[in-house]
Amino acid sequence: MKLSPHTTAFEAPAPEVEPTWSEAAPVPLPRPQSRLKRFLRHPFTWWVLAPTLLAIAYFYGYASSQYVSEARFVIRSRADAPQLSLGTMISAAVGAGSTAPSSDAYSVRDFLTSHDAVARTHQRLDLSRIWAREDADLIARLWNDDPERLTKYFNSMVSVAFDSSTGVITLRVRSFTPEDSKAIADTLLTLSEQLINSLSERAREDALRIARGEVAIAERRVLDSRAALTSFREQQQELDSAGAVQAAVTTMGQLESALIAARAELRERQAFMLPDNVTLQTTRNRIEALERQIAAERIRRTQGDGALSQQLAGFERLMLEREFADRQLASATASLETARMEAQRQQMYLSRVVEPNLAVYPLYPRKLISVGSVFLGLSVAFGIGWLLVAGMREHAV
Repeated sequence: MKLSPHTTAFEAPAPEVEPTWSEAAPVPLPRPQSRLKRFLRHPFTWWVLAPTLLAIAYFYGYASSQYVSEARFVIRSRADAPQLSLGTMISAAVGAGSTAPSSDAYSVRDFLTSHDAVARTHQRLDLSRIWAREDADLIARLWNDDPERLTKYFNSMVSVAFDSSTGVITLRVRSFTPEDSKAIADTLLTLSEQLINSLSERAREDALRIARGEVAIAERRVLDSRAALTSFREQQQELDSAGAVQAAVTTMGQLESALIAARAELRERQAFMLPDNVTLQTTRNRIEALERQIAAERIRRTQGDGALSQQLAGFERLMLEREFADRQLASATASLETARMEAQRQQMYLSRVVEPNLAVYPLYPRKLISVGSVFLGLSVAFGIGWLLVAGMREHAV
């Protein structure tokens, strides 16, 4: 039996001789981390999942309900009224009866999202009181009622869509109570109707202003022509120069007829009477008187400033001017009536298709869609960033 070497109590044990190996000793592996720690330390958790959890907490636990009031309307004119005829029925049957949307519809759409509509609605309803309610959440409520910021918030809560194929304008209004949404929608519809009425009235006045101006010019011309004719009559002391000329022509004809008869009588009497007969002398005197009278009438008709020819020319010119003025007035009056009928036919009006409703169930915020959008957006952004970082590390090595 082999015994161990003798040792004392205070003698240290002999050092152990480490065995010599031809290869190095294996390094001990680090202790693996738990899955929870790896999950918490992963960047995806803090850049994607944590914001998504915050979004879930906001939309499902804190966000205020928003109610939607929807209205639909169209802009029409009297000219768009259907005419019952064979041509229109055939056009409607083949699908060619549709007309292009009016430009006024685009004007109304742009007006509903303008600062002018915001200001008028704010004057009637106090939008600050509606959208800055104390029971609304701090993120969704209105914080500042400056005109610019109020308009921006207004456009985020009010949407206007225009369907160019049907001409229907859809108005959607959001607020934190159903009553407020309906009140805003009613107010916006009223403002739209006022805008359409003002545009129609302005277009009507523009169309009639030219026609009324033409009528005024024609009336002034008629008055001037009548005044000129009256002045001419007073100057010539003749009510009807044409009648005076006709009477002068008749008188001249009678004088010439009397002269011809007197000359015939003189030749007849000269055949059986002596030359110194008193009857012959009387006939000669009558012939001379007729000749002098005829010569005087001819001079009065053709010579001098007061000649009947000049008087008749001036009278006819004035009468022609009066006739033209009367025709111009009649034409301008007919044009004015036509323009008035056309303006009435082209007058625009707003026709409500769907009245603003009083919401029962809140359609906003869209919780699932909003949370899904946050998650997908952050995931895509994280993936792009991860690829960029990995590419930079690869190039750095």
